[in-house]
Amino acid sequence: MTVPLRSMTGYARVRRPLGEGELVVGVKSLNHRGLDVQVHAPTAADPFEAAIRAMVKSKLSRGHVEVRVSFPADSGSGPAAWNRALLDEYVKAFREAAAAHAIDTQPDLNAAFRLPGMFGEASESEPPAGAETALLDALTVALDELNVFRAREGAVIAAEIRSHNDRIAAAAGEMERIRGGATEAFEHRLNERLRELLKGAQIDPQRLAQEAAILADRSDIGEELSRLKMHSAQLAALVDGGGEIGKKLDFLMQEMNREANTLLSKTGGISGNGPKITELGLSMKSEIEKLREQVQNLE
Repeated sequence: MTVPLRSMTGYARVRRPLGEGELVVGVKSLNHRGLDVQVHAPTAADPFEAAIRAMVKSKLSRGHVEVRVSFPADSGSGPAAWNRALLDEYVKAFREAAAAHAIDTQPDLNAAFRLPGMFGEASESEPPAGAETALLDALTVALDELNVFRAREGAVIAAEIRSHNDRIAAAAGEMERIRGGATEAFEHRLNERLRELLKGAQIDPQRLAQEAAILADRSDIGEELSRLKMHSAQLAALVDGGGEIGKKLDFLMQEMNREANTLLSKTGGISGNGPKITELGLSMKSEIEKLREQVQNLE
């Protein structure tokens, strides 16, 4: 069975009853070079973080993945407590500074409560009973739903990739068909240049043909077209095969772009079919760039 292509972007949320309330697990993924997992959860979930990360790695291979966990509001260790010692120090320092500068003012309790460390949990947080089983079950379902979302997006991207790749292959085929007149075009260009330089002097036809052949050989685009067609076929095979091909396709895009650049550098200034080949090469470059943008989204 073919493994579907998957986008790196997606979102899923799962709710499960837990104790007197509800456990909520949300998973969001974005593009990333590798797999980057960020866990946002209450301290009561700290004992489960390693299991959460392992679960994500078993389901996903690439993407910036954010896992958010919310336990029932009444679970844990009880209400938050304010840091009495820190508040006392704040009020003391405030009044000493006010007296030293003869400023008639009073401490702002709202400002004091916004100080880092002013609020904390009254005691060690404890996860509610059955939290680990419920959490990992919900996370499994959320990751499966996320992959369904990513596969749906991946199918859309795959269709776009095939469309761009077909146009690249068609342009390569058309360039291959019309490049046969390159030698004649080089000979014509060389003849014109030599006549201008020699100002009417006779030109040895054999020498002219040799020089044109050398120019044609140096500017022949046959190898570039052959490699482009090979890369295009390889790209199509990878997309049809599915799975985690994002990095492979990204490398292929670099190779295809390099061949297109070389091809364009060889065909500049040729008369006859030259402008048509250049036009096709520029169109190919545009398609490769669009392909590259799509490939960046794949796992």
